[in-house]
Amino acid sequence: KMSARVAVVQAGTVLYDTPATLDLLERYVIDAAAGGAQLVLFPEAFVGGYPKELDFGVVLGLRTLEGRAEFARYAAVAITQTGEESARIASLAKEHNIWIVTGVVEREASTLYCSVFFYSPAGRLETTHRKLQPTALERVVWGQGDGSTMPVIQSSVGKIGAAICWENYMPLYRVALYGKGVEVYLAPTVD
Repeated sequence: KMSARVAVVQAGTVLYDTPATLDLLERYVIDAAAGGAQLVLFPEAFVGGYPKELDFGVVLGLRTLEGRAEFARYAAVAITQTGEESARIASLAKEHNIWIVTGVVEREASTLYCSVFFYSPAGRLETTHRKLQPTALERVVWGQGDGSTMPVIQSSVGKIGAAICWENYMPLYRVALYGKGVEVYLAPTVD
């Protein structure tokens, strides 16, 4: 029987300050690795921030100028799969010989996604998952993922996959993970 040590971080982000959030992530990775963890899981939208209680000036049929400016500020701190922030996380995974699975606000072209990035101890972003169906007002902020990003991959702790927040209530998504042989089911959420 295989045993594994997984660390689960329950912490808030530094909203609008990705470098400070990455510093915080680094401290938690160091602590997790020092405690013998083989994998560390961070919350939904940890890098980039979950915009709890923000409405970006949206009411039905109207967006305010202030809300547009706030959304632009939020979009500016989102990260890309190939950007320097992602490279820094990959480097941390390698330096500390640990899997890092973290919620991020991902930017691709002009769309933001609530995603999970999976970094291996080899120092690579191995795969990603984009939230399939943002919930409620999240739909104003994040684009929908699709079935192309529902990975289950082999790691040092077993086959891992992730369901973000309310995706855990989506039976067919869970069945997809089970069908792919998930052994360590990761459930990052903002709550």
